[in-house]
Amino acid sequence: MSAQPLSPDHQVTYKTLGDVELKLDVFTPQGLEPTNQRPAIVFFFGGGWAGGKTQQFHQQARDLADLGMVAFSAEYRVSTRHKTTPFDAVRDAKSAVRWIRQHAAELGVHPQRIVAAGGSAGGHLAVCTAVIHGDEEYGEDLAISSVPDAVVAFNPVLDTTDKGFGIKSVGPDRQFDVLPCHHVQPGVAPTLVLHGTDDKLVPFENDQCFVRLMLEAGNRCELAAYEVQGHGFFNHTSFRSSIKDTRVYDRCMTATIGFLTALGYMDNQAH
Repeated sequence: MSAQPLSPDHQVTYKTLGDVELKLDVFTPQGLEPTNQRPAIVFFFGGGWAGGKTQQFHQQARDLADLGMVAFSAEYRVSTRHKTTPFDAVRDAKSAVRWIRQHAAELGVHPQRIVAAGGSAGGHLAVCTAVIHGDEEYGEDLAISSVPDAVVAFNPVLDTTDKGFGIKSVGPDRQFDVLPCHHVQPGVAPTLVLHGTDDKLVPFENDQCFVRLMLEAGNRCELAAYEVQGHGFFNHTSFRSSIKDTRVYDRCMTATIGFLTALGYMDNQAH
């Protein structure tokens, strides 16, 4: 895998709000045809709902596209660029999942094999697409589900109270509205959580609580713990040049691929 920045195969606009166009960076497998019905994955970058770049997940998207998935890295609204809140970002993430499902036939995507993924605040968005219901963007076709079929979350924000991360962003009056641990119920999509045990920003204990609640509700949920790793451990050197050793990235991708393989998503779905 190259340490050089990657470019997507193309971009598409999935949502327009006034003069704001939100785009998906698209990475496609070789020889993709619209009739293929490949599994898809959409990544949401981290940045505390304040900033961040789609390039954070270009390497992961390229790697999974090379293994047969259609992979996307999504823009969404953040406070520094759009003066928005985490609640707007959640709606954007749900819009992205819905748009991919709505356009599955032309994208070569299987509409019931769409994975939401992301890191930190983006991991929060990925999980929220699976557990937060009813908070949809006005004007969209609600007959098309915004709920993913699986979730992969890298050191995600799972508790937005003062015991986790983000209460200043969501506000004390709404600290439970997009708090994944508070919204776990039976029927949540299979979820893989990857987290460093030495994370000083987003507590590892929040993951343990979320996984326990998921399992108690009868959902499939796995926790991959990475000893002595801190926040952002999953990044590739092509995005974060301070990372010189890609072995942890490789371990994260091995876990991700193993999880998706167990779900039947990595068996080259052209048919």
